[in-house]
Amino acid sequence: MYVADQKSMQIMDRYTMEQLGLPGVVLMENAGNAVVQEILCDYPKNTRVLVLSGQGNNGGDGFVIARRLIDFGYDVSLCFIGNEEKLKGDAHIHYQVYQNRRLPLYVYRAGEEDIFFHIQSADVIVDAMLGTGVSGEVRSPFYEIIQAVNESHKDVISVDVPSGLNSNTGEVANIAIKAKKTITFALPKIGFFVGDGPKVIGEWKVADISVPDSIVEILQLPLPKLLDAETAKTSLPKRVKHGHKGTFGHCLIIGGSKYYVGAPIYTAKAAFHSGIGLVTLAIPETIYSQVAGTCHESLFLPLPDTNGSIDCKALENIDYSKFKTIVFGPGLGRECDGDAMIQILLEKLTTQTLIVDADGLYFLKNHLNQLQHYSGDIIATPHPGEMATLTGKTVAEVEADRLETAKHLASTYGIYLLLKGHRPIIATPKGELWINPHGNDALGKGGSGDVLTGLIASLVSQQKDPLKAMLSASYYHATAAEELGKETSNYGVTPMDIIHAIPVLFGRT
Repeated sequence: MYVADQKSMQIMDRYTMEQLGLPGVVLMENAGNAVVQEILCDYPKNTRVLVLSGQGNNGGDGFVIARRLIDFGYDVSLCFIGNEEKLKGDAHIHYQVYQNRRLPLYVYRAGEEDIFFHIQSADVIVDAMLGTGVSGEVRSPFYEIIQAVNESHKDVISVDVPSGLNSNTGEVANIAIKAKKTITFALPKIGFFVGDGPKVIGEWKVADISVPDSIVEILQLPLPKLLDAETAKTSLPKRVKHGHKGTFGHCLIIGGSKYYVGAPIYTAKAAFHSGIGLVTLAIPETIYSQVAGTCHESLFLPLPDTNGSIDCKALENIDYSKFKTIVFGPGLGRECDGDAMIQILLEKLTTQTLIVDADGLYFLKNHLNQLQHYSGDIIATPHPGEMATLTGKTVAEVEADRLETAKHLASTYGIYLLLKGHRPIIATPKGELWINPHGNDALGKGGSGDVLTGLIASLVSQQKDPLKAMLSASYYHATAAEELGKETSNYGVTPMDIIHAIPVLFGRT
Protein backbone atom coordinates (compact mmCIF):
# COMPACT_ATOMS: atom_id res chain seq x y z
CA MET A 1 0.00 0.00 0.00
CA TYR A 2 1.22 3.47 -0.88
CA VAL A 3 1.14 6.52 1.39
CA ALA A 4 0.08 9.85 -0.13
CA ASP A 5 0.78 13.50 0.38
CA GLN A 6 -1.82 16.17 -0.38
CA LYS A 7 -0.56 17.01 -3.87
CA SER A 8 -0.40 13.38 -4.99
CA MET A 9 -3.88 12.75 -3.68
CA GLN A 10 -5.20 15.72 -5.65
CA ILE A 11 -3.50 14.35 -8.78
CA MET A 12 -5.11 10.95 -8.24
CA ASP A 13 -8.54 12.47 -7.65
CA ARG A 14 -8.24 14.60 -10.79
CA TYR A 15 -7.13 11.60 -12.88
CA THR A 16 -10.13 9.62 -11.64
CA MET A 17 -12.49 12.41 -12.60
CA GLU A 18 -10.95 13.54 -15.88
CA GLN A 19 -9.48 10.34 -17.31
CA LEU A 20 -11.66 7.63 -15.79
CA GLY A 21 -14.86 9.66 -15.97
CA LEU A 22 -16.07 9.41 -12.38
CA PRO A 23 -17.52 12.80 -11.33
CA GLY A 24 -16.29 14.36 -8.10
CA VAL A 25 -19.80 14.41 -6.74
CA VAL A 26 -19.84 10.59 -6.98
CA LEU A 27 -16.49 10.29 -5.22
CA MET A 28 -17.84 12.52 -2.44
CA GLU A 29 -20.94 10.34 -2.14
CA ASN A 30 -18.71 7.26 -1.95
CA ALA A 31 -16.55 8.89 0.72
CA GLY A 32 -19.48 9.88 2.88
CA ASN A 33 -21.06 6.45 2.57
CA ALA A 34 -17.79 4.77 3.58
CA VAL A 35 -17.78 6.71 6.86
CA VAL A 36 -21.45 5.90 7.39
CA GLN A 37 -20.73 2.18 7.05
CA GLU A 38 -18.10 2.44 9.78
CA ILE A 39 -20.57 4.18 12.09
CA LEU A 40 -23.23 1.57 11.34
CA CYS A 41 -20.80 -1.15 12.40
CA ASP A 42 -19.63 0.63 15.56
CA TYR A 43 -22.71 2.37 17.02
CA PRO A 44 -26.41 1.48 17.53
CA LYS A 45 -29.19 3.56 15.97
CA ASN A 46 -30.08 5.32 19.21
CA THR A 47 -26.68 7.06 19.07
CA ARG A 48 -26.82 10.87 18.89
CA VAL A 49 -24.42 11.96 16.16
CA LEU A 50 -23.13 15.49 15.62
CA VAL A 51 -21.60 16.17 12.21
CA LEU A 52 -19.33 19.23 12.11
CA SER A 53 -18.84 20.35 8.51
CA GLY A 54 -16.63 23.08 7.07
CA GLN A 55 -17.06 24.77 3.71
CA GLY A 56 -14.52 22.73 1.71
CA ASN A 57 -14.68 19.23 0.25
CA ASN A 58 -14.24 17.76 3.72
CA GLY A 59 -17.45 19.53 4.70
CA GLY A 60 -19.10 18.11 1.57
CA ASP A 61 -18.29 14.62 2.87
CA GLY A 62 -19.97 15.67 6.10
CA PHE A 63 -23.19 16.66 4.30
CA VAL A 64 -23.35 13.17 2.77
CA ILE A 65 -22.64 11.51 6.13
CA ALA A 66 -25.39 13.44 7.91
CA ARG A 67 -27.97 12.74 5.18
CA ARG A 68 -27.24 9.03 4.97
CA LEU A 69 -27.16 8.54 8.75
CA ILE A 70 -30.61 10.14 8.94
CA ASP A 71 -31.75 7.68 6.26
CA PHE A 72 -30.54 4.85 8.49
CA GLY A 73 -32.55 6.15 11.45
CA TYR A 74 -29.84 7.88 13.52
CA ASP A 75 -30.48 11.00 15.59
CA VAL A 76 -28.27 13.43 13.65
CA SER A 77 -27.41 17.10 14.05
CA LEU A 78 -25.53 18.76 11.19
CA CYS A 79 -23.61 21.90 12.08
CA PHE A 80 -22.21 23.92 9.17
CA ILE A 81 -19.27 26.15 10.09
CA GLY A 82 -18.49 28.55 7.30
CA ASN A 83 -19.96 30.88 4.71
CA GLU A 84 -22.73 29.35 2.61
CA GLU A 85 -21.88 31.71 -0.25
CA LYS A 86 -18.36 30.28 -0.43
CA LEU A 87 -19.53 26.70 -0.90
CA LYS A 88 -18.66 25.54 -4.41
CA GLY A 89 -18.40 22.52 -6.65
CA ASP A 90 -19.24 19.09 -5.28
CA ALA A 91 -19.61 20.32 -1.70
CA HIS A 92 -22.20 22.89 -2.83
CA ILE A 93 -24.14 20.20 -4.71
CA HIS A 94 -24.36 17.96 -1.65
CA TYR A 95 -25.30 20.93 0.53
CA GLN A 96 -28.18 21.65 -1.85
CA VAL A 97 -29.26 18.00 -1.79
CA TYR A 98 -29.33 18.12 2.00
CA GLN A 99 -31.36 21.34 2.01
CA ASN A 100 -33.71 20.11 -0.71
CA ARG A 101 -34.67 17.26 1.57
CA ARG A 102 -35.39 19.75 4.35
CA LEU A 103 -33.23 17.89 6.82
CA PRO A 104 -32.23 19.52 10.12
CA LEU A 105 -29.37 22.01 9.80
CA TYR A 106 -27.66 24.37 12.22
CA VAL A 107 -25.53 27.10 10.66
CA TYR A 108 -22.95 28.41 13.09
CA ARG A 109 -22.69 32.18 13.46
CA ALA A 110 -19.69 33.85 15.05
CA GLY A 111 -20.11 34.36 18.75
CA GLU A 112 -22.96 31.90 19.19
CA GLU A 113 -22.78 29.36 21.99
CA ASP A 114 -25.26 26.80 20.65
CA ILE A 115 -22.55 24.73 19.03
CA PHE A 116 -21.03 23.93 22.41
CA PHE A 117 -24.42 22.64 23.57
CA HIS A 118 -24.55 20.37 20.52
CA ILE A 119 -21.06 19.07 21.32
CA GLN A 120 -22.01 18.24 24.90
CA SER A 121 -25.28 16.58 23.83
CA ALA A 122 -23.76 14.25 21.25
CA ASP A 123 -22.63 10.68 21.78
CA VAL A 124 -20.44 10.64 18.68
CA ILE A 125 -18.94 13.57 16.79
CA VAL A 126 -18.00 13.41 13.12
CA ASP A 127 -15.16 15.79 12.29
CA ALA A 128 -15.55 16.99 8.69
CA MET A 129 -14.27 20.51 9.25
CA LEU A 130 -10.86 21.09 7.66
CA GLY A 131 -9.56 17.90 6.01
CA THR A 132 -6.24 17.75 4.17
CA GLY A 133 -5.94 21.46 3.44
CA VAL A 134 -4.53 22.56 6.79
CA SER A 135 -1.24 24.43 6.72
CA GLY A 136 -0.22 26.48 9.72
CA GLU A 137 -2.25 27.37 12.77
CA VAL A 138 -5.97 26.70 13.14
CA ARG A 139 -7.85 29.98 13.47
CA SER A 140 -11.08 30.95 15.20
CA PRO A 141 -13.79 29.69 15.33
CA PHE A 142 -12.32 26.27 14.51
CA TYR A 143 -9.75 26.58 17.29
CA GLU A 144 -12.42 26.98 19.98
CA ILE A 145 -14.62 24.28 18.44
CA ILE A 146 -11.77 21.75 18.25
CA GLN A 147 -10.82 22.59 21.83
CA ALA A 148 -14.39 21.97 22.97
CA VAL A 149 -14.59 18.67 21.07
CA ASN A 150 -11.35 17.43 22.63
CA GLU A 151 -12.44 18.47 26.12
CA SER A 152 -15.81 16.73 25.70
CA HIS A 153 -14.09 13.29 25.63
CA LYS A 154 -16.72 12.06 23.18
CA ASP A 155 -15.95 9.50 20.49
CA VAL A 156 -14.71 11.42 17.46
CA ILE A 157 -14.64 10.06 13.91
CA SER A 158 -12.40 12.17 11.69
CA VAL A 159 -13.13 12.26 7.98
CA ASP A 160 -10.00 11.73 5.87
CA VAL A 161 -7.69 13.66 8.26
CA PRO A 162 -8.22 15.00 11.80
CA SER A 163 -8.87 18.74 11.58
CA GLY A 164 -5.71 20.66 12.44
CA LEU A 165 -3.27 17.94 11.33
CA ASN A 166 -1.01 18.70 8.37
CA SER A 167 -1.46 15.65 6.14
CA ASN A 168 2.02 16.07 4.61
CA THR A 169 4.22 16.72 7.64
CA GLY A 170 2.20 15.46 10.60
CA GLU A 171 2.55 18.89 12.20
CA VAL A 172 -0.05 20.18 14.63
CA ALA A 173 0.74 23.89 14.63
CA ASN A 174 -1.46 24.77 17.60
CA ILE A 175 -4.40 22.36 17.94
CA ALA A 176 -5.95 19.33 16.26
CA ILE A 177 -8.84 16.97 16.77
CA LYS A 178 -7.87 13.91 18.81
CA ALA A 179 -9.81 11.25 16.97
CA LYS A 180 -10.85 7.85 18.20
CA LYS A 181 -10.88 6.71 14.57
CA THR A 182 -9.85 8.30 11.28
CA ILE A 183 -11.50 7.08 8.09
CA THR A 184 -9.23 8.17 5.25
CA PHE A 185 -9.88 7.82 1.54
CA ALA A 186 -8.02 5.90 -1.17
CA LEU A 187 -4.61 5.91 0.57
CA PRO A 188 -3.32 6.65 4.07
CA LYS A 189 -1.67 10.04 4.43
CA ILE A 190 2.00 10.61 5.22
CA GLY A 191 1.08 12.84 8.16
CA PHE A 192 -0.45 9.85 9.96
CA PHE A 193 3.01 8.38 10.58
CA VAL A 194 5.30 11.34 11.22
CA GLY A 195 5.37 14.31 13.57
CA ASP A 196 2.30 14.62 15.77
CA GLY A 197 0.17 12.43 13.50
CA PRO A 198 0.33 9.20 15.53
CA LYS A 199 -0.84 11.14 18.61
CA VAL A 200 -4.10 12.37 17.07
CA ILE A 201 -5.33 9.95 14.38
CA GLY A 202 -6.43 7.17 16.73
CA GLU A 203 -7.26 3.96 14.89
CA TRP A 204 -7.07 4.55 11.16
CA LYS A 205 -8.75 2.81 8.27
CA VAL A 206 -8.58 3.28 4.51
CA ALA A 207 -11.92 3.42 2.67
CA ASP A 208 -12.25 2.57 -1.02
CA ILE A 209 -14.04 5.42 -2.84
CA SER A 210 -13.23 4.21 -6.40
CA VAL A 211 -9.89 6.01 -6.76
CA PRO A 212 -7.74 3.03 -7.84
CA ASP A 213 -4.24 2.45 -6.46
CA SER A 214 -3.07 1.65 -9.99
CA ILE A 215 -2.98 5.39 -10.73
CA VAL A 216 0.23 5.56 -8.70
CA GLU A 217 2.00 3.25 -11.18
CA ILE A 218 0.31 4.77 -14.24
CA LEU A 219 1.48 8.27 -13.33
CA GLN A 220 4.70 7.02 -11.69
CA LEU A 221 4.06 9.01 -8.54
CA PRO A 222 7.09 8.72 -6.20
CA LEU A 223 5.16 7.72 -3.09
CA PRO A 224 6.40 5.87 0.01
CA LYS A 225 5.02 2.42 0.72
CA LEU A 226 3.51 1.18 3.96
CA LEU A 227 5.03 -1.93 5.49
CA ASP A 228 2.42 -4.61 6.18
CA ALA A 229 2.25 -8.21 7.34
CA GLU A 230 2.16 -9.69 3.84
CA THR A 231 5.25 -7.75 2.73
CA ALA A 232 7.13 -8.79 5.86
CA LYS A 233 6.13 -12.42 5.43
CA THR A 234 7.13 -12.65 1.77
CA SER A 235 10.42 -10.89 2.55
CA LEU A 236 11.53 -13.60 4.99
CA PRO A 237 14.22 -15.93 3.63
CA LYS A 238 13.01 -19.43 2.80
CA ARG A 239 14.50 -22.22 4.90
CA VAL A 240 16.33 -24.90 2.97
CA LYS A 241 14.97 -28.20 4.28
CA HIS A 242 18.29 -29.99 4.13
CA GLY A 243 20.39 -26.94 4.93
CA HIS A 244 23.21 -26.86 7.49
CA LYS A 245 24.86 -24.08 9.46
CA GLY A 246 26.88 -23.01 6.45
CA THR A 247 23.73 -22.67 4.40
CA PHE A 248 22.26 -19.95 6.58
CA GLY A 249 25.13 -17.51 6.64
CA HIS A 250 27.93 -16.43 8.94
CA CYS A 251 28.01 -12.98 10.52
CA LEU A 252 30.90 -11.20 12.25
CA ILE A 253 29.90 -8.73 14.95
CA ILE A 254 32.60 -6.21 15.88
CA GLY A 255 31.79 -4.33 19.05
CA GLY A 256 31.56 -4.34 22.80
CA SER A 257 33.65 -2.51 25.38
CA LYS A 258 34.03 -2.57 29.15
CA TYR A 259 31.13 -0.11 29.50
CA TYR A 260 28.83 -1.81 26.98
CA VAL A 261 29.06 -5.56 27.45
CA GLY A 262 25.42 -6.41 26.69
CA ALA A 263 24.99 -4.82 23.25
CA PRO A 264 26.88 -7.40 21.16
CA ILE A 265 25.20 -10.18 23.13
CA TYR A 266 21.74 -8.88 22.19
CA THR A 267 22.81 -8.59 18.56
CA ALA A 268 24.16 -12.14 18.46
CA LYS A 269 21.20 -13.71 20.25
CA ALA A 270 18.74 -11.89 17.99
CA ALA A 271 20.61 -13.25 14.97
CA PHE A 272 20.47 -16.82 16.29
CA HIS A 273 16.78 -16.58 17.15
CA SER A 274 15.99 -15.48 13.60
CA GLY A 275 17.71 -18.27 11.71
CA ILE A 276 21.38 -17.47 11.07
CA GLY A 277 23.83 -20.37 10.86
CA LEU A 278 26.90 -18.91 12.59
CA VAL A 279 27.85 -15.79 14.52
CA THR A 280 31.35 -14.78 15.50
CA LEU A 281 31.73 -12.10 18.16
CA ALA A 282 34.87 -9.97 17.78
CA ILE A 283 35.07 -8.30 21.18
CA PRO A 284 37.74 -6.89 23.52
CA GLU A 285 39.73 -9.54 25.37
CA THR A 286 38.84 -7.73 28.60
CA ILE A 287 35.15 -8.67 28.37
CA TYR A 288 35.57 -12.06 26.69
CA SER A 289 34.87 -14.15 29.80
CA GLN A 290 31.72 -12.16 30.62
CA VAL A 291 30.31 -12.45 27.11
CA ALA A 292 31.31 -16.07 26.55
CA GLY A 293 29.56 -17.09 29.76
CA THR A 294 26.31 -15.59 28.48
CA CYS A 295 26.33 -16.19 24.73
CA HIS A 296 27.09 -19.88 24.38
CA GLU A 297 25.88 -20.13 20.80
CA SER A 298 28.54 -17.82 19.39
CA LEU A 299 32.03 -18.32 18.12
CA PHE A 300 34.54 -15.83 19.50
CA LEU A 301 37.38 -13.71 18.27
CA PRO A 302 38.85 -11.96 21.33
CA LEU A 303 40.72 -8.83 20.19
CA PRO A 304 43.53 -6.91 21.86
CA ASP A 305 42.21 -3.86 23.66
CA THR A 306 43.27 -0.78 25.52
CA ASN A 307 41.31 0.05 28.67
CA GLY A 308 38.46 -2.17 27.50
CA SER A 309 38.18 -0.75 23.97
CA ILE A 310 39.23 -2.63 20.82
CA ASP A 311 42.61 -1.71 19.34
CA CYS A 312 42.05 -0.66 15.76
CA LYS A 313 45.07 -2.57 14.43
CA ALA A 314 43.43 -5.84 15.52
CA LEU A 315 40.98 -5.48 12.60
CA GLU A 316 43.82 -5.70 10.08
CA ASN A 317 44.51 -9.33 10.92
CA ILE A 318 40.98 -10.72 10.58
CA ASP A 319 40.15 -13.02 7.65
CA TYR A 320 36.88 -11.48 6.47
CA SER A 321 36.40 -13.84 3.53
CA LYS A 322 34.50 -16.40 5.63
CA PHE A 323 31.74 -13.94 6.58
CA LYS A 324 28.70 -12.91 4.56
CA THR A 325 27.85 -9.99 6.82
CA ILE A 326 29.85 -7.67 9.06
CA VAL A 327 28.18 -5.73 11.87
CA PHE A 328 30.18 -2.82 13.23
CA GLY A 329 29.24 -0.80 16.28
CA PRO A 330 27.07 -2.46 18.96
CA GLY A 331 28.60 -1.50 22.32
CA LEU A 332 31.76 -0.20 20.62
CA GLY A 333 32.00 3.01 22.62
CA ARG A 334 33.86 6.13 21.51
CA GLU A 335 37.14 5.56 23.33
CA CYS A 336 38.55 3.52 20.43
CA ASP A 337 39.93 4.77 17.11
CA GLY A 338 36.69 4.14 15.24
CA ASP A 339 37.76 6.20 12.24
CA ALA A 340 40.72 3.90 11.63
CA MET A 341 38.48 0.85 12.09
CA ILE A 342 36.02 1.97 9.41
CA GLN A 343 38.88 2.76 7.07
CA ILE A 344 40.27 -0.75 7.58
CA LEU A 345 36.87 -2.35 6.96
CA LEU A 346 36.28 -0.39 3.74
CA GLU A 347 39.72 -1.43 2.50
CA LYS A 348 39.61 -5.08 3.62
CA LEU A 349 36.03 -6.04 2.77
CA THR A 350 35.07 -7.00 -0.78
CA THR A 351 31.36 -7.63 -1.33
CA GLN A 352 30.17 -8.48 2.17
CA THR A 353 27.17 -6.61 3.55
CA LEU A 354 28.38 -4.06 6.11
CA ILE A 355 25.90 -3.00 8.80
CA VAL A 356 26.85 0.03 10.86
CA ASP A 357 24.99 0.75 14.09
CA ALA A 358 25.33 2.56 17.43
CA ASP A 359 28.73 4.21 17.98
CA GLY A 360 29.86 2.89 14.62
CA LEU A 361 27.60 5.58 13.15
CA TYR A 362 29.40 8.26 15.16
CA PHE A 363 32.59 7.43 13.28
CA LEU A 364 30.86 6.77 9.96
CA LYS A 365 30.10 10.47 9.53
CA ASN A 366 33.72 11.06 8.51
CA HIS A 367 33.63 8.41 5.76
CA LEU A 368 30.33 9.04 3.96
CA ASN A 369 31.95 9.98 0.67
CA GLN A 370 33.82 6.67 0.59
CA LEU A 371 30.67 4.58 0.83
CA GLN A 372 29.69 5.00 -2.82
CA HIS A 373 32.89 3.23 -3.86
CA TYR A 374 32.30 0.09 -1.78
CA SER A 375 31.31 -2.94 -3.89
CA GLY A 376 29.00 -4.51 -1.32
CA ASP A 377 25.84 -3.27 0.36
CA ILE A 378 25.98 -0.94 3.35
CA ILE A 379 23.16 -0.66 5.89
CA ALA A 380 23.00 2.11 8.48
CA THR A 381 20.50 2.01 11.35
CA PRO A 382 20.55 5.39 13.13
CA HIS A 383 18.16 6.73 15.72
CA PRO A 384 17.28 10.45 15.34
CA GLY A 385 20.29 11.59 17.39
CA GLU A 386 22.68 9.52 15.30
CA MET A 387 20.96 10.72 12.15
CA ALA A 388 21.54 14.29 13.24
CA THR A 389 25.25 13.50 13.59
CA LEU A 390 25.38 11.94 10.12
CA THR A 391 23.57 14.82 8.42
CA GLY A 392 24.80 17.81 10.41
CA LYS A 393 21.24 18.67 11.34
CA THR A 394 19.61 19.03 14.74
CA VAL A 395 17.39 16.25 16.05
CA ALA A 396 14.41 18.59 15.67
CA GLU A 397 15.26 19.14 12.00
CA VAL A 398 15.56 15.40 11.42
CA GLU A 399 12.24 14.71 13.10
CA ALA A 400 10.50 17.53 11.21
CA ASP A 401 11.27 15.85 7.86
CA ARG A 402 12.06 12.20 8.54
CA LEU A 403 11.18 10.89 5.10
CA GLU A 404 13.16 13.38 3.03
CA THR A 405 16.12 13.26 5.44
CA ALA A 406 16.32 9.46 5.18
CA LYS A 407 15.82 9.49 1.41
CA HIS A 408 18.50 12.12 0.83
CA LEU A 409 21.17 10.39 2.90
CA ALA A 410 20.48 6.95 1.40
CA SER A 411 20.39 8.13 -2.23
CA THR A 412 23.32 10.53 -1.90
CA TYR A 413 25.73 7.94 -0.50
CA GLY A 414 24.27 4.80 -2.06
CA ILE A 415 23.36 3.04 1.18
CA TYR A 416 20.36 1.34 2.75
CA LEU A 417 19.08 3.19 5.79
CA LEU A 418 16.67 2.46 8.61
CA LEU A 419 15.81 5.59 10.57
CA LYS A 420 14.54 4.45 13.95
CA GLY A 421 11.78 6.18 15.84
CA HIS A 422 8.11 5.75 16.68
CA ARG A 423 7.40 4.97 13.03
CA PRO A 424 10.61 3.69 11.41
CA ILE A 425 11.56 4.85 7.91
CA ILE A 426 13.42 2.57 5.48
CA ALA A 427 15.23 4.14 2.52
CA THR A 428 17.15 2.55 -0.36
CA PRO A 429 19.98 3.81 -2.58
CA LYS A 430 17.42 4.33 -5.36
CA GLY A 431 15.36 6.65 -3.19
CA GLU A 432 12.57 4.18 -2.41
CA LEU A 433 10.85 4.76 0.93
CA TRP A 434 8.94 2.51 3.30
CA ILE A 435 7.12 3.45 6.49
CA ASN A 436 6.65 0.92 9.29
CA PRO A 437 3.35 1.83 11.03
CA HIS A 438 3.97 -0.59 13.90
CA GLY A 439 5.75 -0.47 17.26
CA ASN A 440 5.21 1.08 20.66
CA ASP A 441 7.00 2.47 23.71
CA ALA A 442 7.92 -1.02 24.88
CA LEU A 443 10.88 -0.62 22.51
CA GLY A 444 12.03 2.47 24.38
CA LYS A 445 14.71 0.59 26.30
CA GLY A 446 18.45 0.21 25.92
CA GLY A 447 19.26 -2.85 23.84
CA SER A 448 16.20 -2.75 21.56
CA GLY A 449 18.25 -1.29 18.73
CA ASP A 450 20.90 -3.97 19.15
CA VAL A 451 18.20 -6.59 18.73
CA LEU A 452 17.01 -4.97 15.51
CA THR A 453 20.57 -4.94 14.17
CA GLY A 454 20.91 -8.65 14.92
CA LEU A 455 17.67 -9.40 13.08
CA ILE A 456 18.78 -7.48 10.00
CA ALA A 457 22.20 -9.17 10.07
CA SER A 458 20.64 -12.61 10.33
CA LEU A 459 18.10 -12.13 7.55
CA VAL A 460 20.53 -10.51 5.10
CA SER A 461 23.06 -13.28 5.79
CA GLN A 462 20.44 -15.83 4.78
CA GLN A 463 19.34 -14.23 1.50
CA LYS A 464 21.67 -11.35 0.53
CA ASP A 465 18.79 -8.90 -0.03
CA PRO A 466 19.18 -5.82 2.20
CA LEU A 467 15.74 -4.36 1.58
CA LYS A 468 13.89 -7.60 2.28
CA ALA A 469 15.96 -8.14 5.42
CA MET A 470 15.22 -4.64 6.70
CA LEU A 471 11.50 -4.88 5.95
CA SER A 472 11.06 -8.20 7.76
CA ALA A 473 13.33 -7.28 10.66
CA SER A 474 11.66 -3.92 11.24
CA TYR A 475 8.15 -5.35 11.03
CA TYR A 476 8.66 -8.33 13.34
CA HIS A 477 10.74 -6.29 15.80
CA ALA A 478 7.86 -3.81 16.09
CA THR A 479 5.00 -6.30 16.17
CA ALA A 480 6.78 -8.41 18.78
CA ALA A 481 6.75 -5.36 21.05
CA GLU A 482 3.05 -4.79 20.35
CA GLU A 483 2.09 -8.37 21.16
CA LEU A 484 4.24 -8.56 24.28
CA GLY A 485 2.79 -5.28 25.51
CA LYS A 486 -0.72 -6.71 25.20
CA GLU A 487 0.24 -9.86 27.10
CA THR A 488 1.75 -8.03 30.05
CA SER A 489 2.39 -4.30 29.69
CA ASN A 490 4.74 -2.00 27.83
CA TYR A 491 6.52 -1.31 31.10
CA GLY A 492 8.18 -4.68 31.47
CA VAL A 493 9.08 -5.78 27.94
CA THR A 494 12.85 -6.31 27.69
CA PRO A 495 15.15 -6.81 24.69
CA MET A 496 15.41 -10.51 25.57
CA ASP A 497 11.60 -10.75 25.52
CA ILE A 498 11.66 -9.37 21.98
CA ILE A 499 14.34 -11.88 20.99
CA HIS A 500 12.34 -14.83 22.36
CA ALA A 501 9.16 -13.63 20.64
CA ILE A 502 10.73 -13.46 17.17
CA PRO A 503 10.79 -17.21 16.37
CA VAL A 504 7.20 -17.47 17.59
CA LEU A 505 6.10 -14.80 15.12
CA PHE A 506 8.15 -16.39 12.36
CA GLY A 507 6.43 -19.69 13.07
CA ARG A 508 3.04 -18.19 12.28
CA THR A 509 4.02 -17.25 8.73
